Amino acid sequence: MSTRLNWLRAGVLGANDGIISTAGLVVGVAGATTSRASILEAGVAGLLAGSLSMAAGEYVSVSSQRDSERAALETERRELAEEPEAELAELTDLLEARGLDRELAREAAVQLTERDALKAHARVELGINPDELVNPWHAAFASLVAFTAGALLPLLAIVLPGPTQRVPVTVVAVLGALTLCGVISARLGGAPVPRAVLRNVTGGALAMAVTYAVGTWLGGT
Repeated sequence: MSTRLNWLRAGVLGANDGIISTAGLVVGVAGATTSRASILEAGVAGLLAGSLSMAAGEYVSVSSQRDSERAALETERRELAEEPEAELAELTDLLEARGLDRELAREAAVQLTERDALKAHARVELGINPDELVNPWHAAFASLVAFTAGALLPLLAIVLPGPTQRVPVTVVAVLGALTLCGVISARLGGAPVPRAVLRNVTGGALAMAVTYAVGTWLGGT
């Protein structure tokens, strides 16, 4: 359940990044030109660059995490083979530290060791589930999809309306989407909803305001 929540939270954050970064880009270009083709080209380029960079970054990050987990499991496997009694005592100490009395902790450690010593130590000592090691390809694909989904909203909002409605429609659509993302992320993380929404909306509004001002200035020059 916690793994699913983490993935869902990461998906919401990825979509949030796609919304803000793409919105800032297309609103800035819209401030400089009324050409729908130019705005679309910039938006698509930003979407592709952002989604691919997010996927690549997530792949590298999760690959490093998986390498660390595998190395920790290999170390634990070697220690179990070389010093089984010491590892049993260590597992007993860990279970006792979690609230079991000494005798019950020893009995539980023995039973867990007989069932699957490596899995027991991985979960209790390392906090790793050997059957659910993180997959860098899954993480990369999830980041790519989440960012793309978020980026599509401001991109469509800016190119579909006419020149005079583009920026207002995009601002309203983006702020609405950021509000939703703030609510979802706050609920998933157990944080106060108003604070998360305010932070999200303020950040997005500031990004669009700055890029639009710069785009308008550059377009005027």
